Amino acid sequence: MFSYYLQLGLRSLRRNPILTALMVLGIALGIAASMTTLTVMHLMGSDPIPWKSDKLHYVQLDNWSADSPYYDDGRPPDQITYRDAVALVEAGKADRQAAMYKLSLPIQPQNPEVKPFQSLGRVTHSDFFAMFEPPFAHGAPWDRRQDGEHARVIVLGKALNEKLFGGQDSVGRSVRMGGNDYTVVGVLGDWKLRSKYYDLTNGAFNDPDEFFMPFTTAIDLKQRASGNNSCFRSSGDGWDAYLDSDCIWIQMWVQLDSNERLAEYKGFLDSYVNEQKKLGRFERPLNNRLLNVTEWMDDQRVVSRDVEVQTGLAFAFLIVCLVNTIGLLLAKFTRKSGEVGLRRALGASRRDVFSQFLVESGVVGLTGGVVGLALTGLGLVAVRALYPEFRSVAQLDWTMIAVTVALAIVSAVLAGLYPTWRACRVQPAAQLKM
Repeated sequence: MFSYYLQLGLRSLRRNPILTALMVLGIALGIAASMTTLTVMHLMGSDPIPWKSDKLHYVQLDNWSADSPYYDDGRPPDQITYRDAVALVEAGKADRQAAMYKLSLPIQPQNPEVKPFQSLGRVTHSDFFAMFEPPFAHGAPWDRRQDGEHARVIVLGKALNEKLFGGQDSVGRSVRMGGNDYTVVGVLGDWKLRSKYYDLTNGAFNDPDEFFMPFTTAIDLKQRASGNNSCFRSSGDGWDAYLDSDCIWIQMWVQLDSNERLAEYKGFLDSYVNEQKKLGRFERPLNNRLLNVTEWMDDQRVVSRDVEVQTGLAFAFLIVCLVNTIGLLLAKFTRKSGEVGLRRALGASRRDVFSQFLVESGVVGLTGGVVGLALTGLGLVAVRALYPEFRSVAQLDWTMIAVTVALAIVSAVLAGLYPTWRACRVQPAAQLKM
């Protein structure tokens, strides 16, 4: 019976091509607008590492001024001091731990045809790679022994390796950065990050890191951070004074593989801060936090209010399109009242008429969904062109494709419910007298 109703619906739609085109286009535009913004919002806020996001925790300690909180709502700072980062790493109380900061260095390529250029990378500990699992194309990360030796080694990102060595296996070769030579120990493969979730402080959708350097090496060479740096009092003069100050510029992540380990580490942080209070530091009330990946993303508003508002407006536009579709379907079905009356007189039930017209509405929705899917793709291309920082999240995946088609069909069916109900109320006798 469904195939019969489908044939009737297709014939009906072909008899009124202009009206059909208007309905399909209306649904397609509404679907495209809503799904473009929904796709961006969905991918921005999706869990970037779902298999272990509950085990990775961002460390926050409130060492800020006693006179005012870092945030107005009382949240602790989003970074920690160098001295606290070193103390936590050396304590080794987590299953894995990695302190890190953003670093910009000039690169002097060996190839004379490539001019010197500035590169952005990450200073961190060897545990970073096991924690965040970037794929390696060549070699491997440095190890904890090299952390302790302040080894001048480096891991290159895929793009930087292609720029310096044409994408070849560069393990064992040397890279000159900031006047110092570093030996390449590993080269990353294609690391597809939707967001730079491990460094939200400096921007969730900033360009990926081009190189990775041992934390101890960068400190040994007095490499100042290129990311956010906040101080509530003067840091003093010189590098050693800066390291010993209460300025915050280090991000700290720990991996805790069970709830028991999480509770133990929370207790350790509280004990550490209480000991520091005895030394005259941490004048604010105890306010330590350990947020997992998704909690940290929510805390840092990775999905901004603007994106949420734009998504709401897009769905409001979809509703307007559906209202217009209701009007067009109502006009179309009303014109078929004579046909409905004849079918009813020949024995068709209201349920039969309802099913026929509902299938016809579904065909309109499916067609609108396919057209809307194409327009959504164009919309995402426009987003990538206008907002390059969103190129990693302005992508259609299979989940969003399925949602787009399903939303189009459901929208058209909902739009067709009232016109279909009105068509089913036609009295056969009244139509046959005409």
